[in-house]
Amino acid sequence: MIINHPLLGPRDSAEFTYMGDARLIDRPDPQSDTAAQEFFAYGYLRDNPAGWHEELWFHEAGDRSWLVVTRNTLTHEISNVALARDVARSRGRSK
Repeated sequence: MIINHPLLGPRDSAEFTYMGDARLIDRPDPQSDTAAQEFFAYGYLRDNPAGWHEELWFHEAGDRSWLVVTRNTLTHEISNVALARDVARSRGRSK
């Protein structure tokens, strides 16, 4: 599988480590009244989708960047690759 890195161009997926669901970028608010339930869901509950899914990938054997890869879990087709920091900023998470 080839991942088209936004800065480095096409790279073999062997250079990357799959790190899970990209929704992990959206960390719950610890000040929320329901923080305990939200953090439980955040830490332990995962979907196992068939089809298009946003995933976190870490470029371990390269520039050590984090990417959000939109990939079809049935065909492994990749439709989009973005730097995780840019995705987090676009979602209102600047940390």
